[in-house]
Amino acid sequence: MPATAFRITRRSWPDLAWGVFAAANLAVMVRWHDWQTVPFHFVWVSLTLLYGFRAWRRGSTVAVLAVVTATTGYALIRTVQVTGEGLDEITEVPLMLAMFLAMMWHADRRDVALEQARRSAEREREFIRDASHLLRTPITIARGHAELVAASADGQVRRDADVVVGELGRLSRISARLLMLVAADHPQFSSVRELCPRALVESIVQRWAAAAPREFVADVALAGTLSADEERLVCALDAVIENAVKATGPGDRVVVRGRASAGAAVFEVIDHGVGIPEEALPRVFERFVRRPHEAGGTGLGLPIVKAIVEAHGGSVSVASSPVDGTAVRLRLPGFRETAAAAAPGRLARVSGPARA
Repeated sequence: MPATAFRITRRSWPDLAWGVFAAANLAVMVRWHDWQTVPFHFVWVSLTLLYGFRAWRRGSTVAVLAVVTATTGYALIRTVQVTGEGLDEITEVPLMLAMFLAMMWHADRRDVALEQARRSAEREREFIRDASHLLRTPITIARGHAELVAASADGQVRRDADVVVGELGRLSRISARLLMLVAADHPQFSSVRELCPRALVESIVQRWAAAAPREFVADVALAGTLSADEERLVCALDAVIENAVKATGPGDRVVVRGRASAGAAVFEVIDHGVGIPEEALPRVFERFVRRPHEAGGTGLGLPIVKAIVEAHGGSVSVASSPVDGTAVRLRLPGFRETAAAAAPGRLARVSGPARA
């Protein structure tokens, strides 16, 4: 009960403060008749501004509006009775009432627009989720048959079947990433637990080194634990490293760094590949906006990274140029250093498999 009462008090303090302010101005209007114009406008303008930021329920709004109309009207009429002047100022009450009703109308329109936008975004997420689920099975079946054709055919038929297999594989990756993006859009998607970021980065680098002919460098100085969803974090780092592999050639270096910074774990993936043109940088986190490259892409990698990192309360940034390559930095809060934090970072170089 005490906690609930505290929350109610914190939530309603602007309304209570306005009530005190309005009462003080009404007292000035009743007590000092020569000063009624300024406090009268203070009451109505402050009420309109407050409602613009904190739209109340309709019943509460009507009640407050009736009280303010009656009290300010009474104060003006009282002045006319005492001084015999200011009869024309009573007309300001309906004018102020009209101003407030106009604010109510705009506030209602805003709320309706926000609700429509929310529903539209939810419908979009549901459509993407349902479409991705429905596409998964036919894509898998079609890819299996295409692989059988490719394995049993020769010549042009085999080459055509290989193209079909490749395109179906790309469709499968797009479907999976759309599902991931929909999941990452929901703030409660994470299954957070304590994990070792150093071990996580080193395992990811070892896995990529076995799959791509690059010189991978793991430079990690993260002695401690990080509160994060391990599966999603791995997905985010994989997407960044995948982009680095696509932007580089066999034997090129890809560096994965990990550092602690003010209670956060900072991961950085650096390559010296072709880089991103300056004009394309502002849009790298938009969906389906991508720079063409030989390895292709879905245009969903960095948007997924951004969604995952922001769902953890972190941030992501990209620095790139065609000359220096690209550096993608992920900053995640929730890092706790251990007593061994002063130890130097572990530097490991792992080369991927050579290709003929």
